[in-house]
Amino acid sequence: MPTGPQIILTLKVLVTAVTVLLAVALWAIASGRKKLHGRLNTAFFLLTLTTVVAFEALLRFGVDVKATFTEEQRRALLVHLCFAVPSALLLLVMLPSGVRKYKRLHLACGAVFLIAWVGTFVTGVFFLPHAG
Repeated sequence: MPTGPQIILTLKVLVTAVTVLLAVALWAIASGRKKLHGRLNTAFFLLTLTTVVAFEALLRFGVDVKATFTEEQRRALLVHLCFAVPSALLLLVMLPSGVRKYKRLHLACGAVFLIAWVGTFVTGVFFLPHAG
């Protein structure tokens, strides 16, 4: 069974990886490559939701949260989830609105999503303590 520090370090790597993918998707749309943007966003969506579901399953069924994480780690995870959960929920609107070309809705949700994602990235990469 993985330790708390191992889980947090894995989460940091995954958040960083999908953030790079998001940055490339934003570059693609800024350079007029809508099809590439859509493909990258679909990959971002699938990877992010897979990570959220796997992480949630691990915490619910795989490990004893109180025994696996320190109090500091649990508090940091809670703050991180305050950004990550809204981000994930917004993805459920963002992908269909992009596919259906509901530009105003997609852009509005995208602006809120980016704010939430910055919080997800900062809290996930810089504030989650991975030393045990």
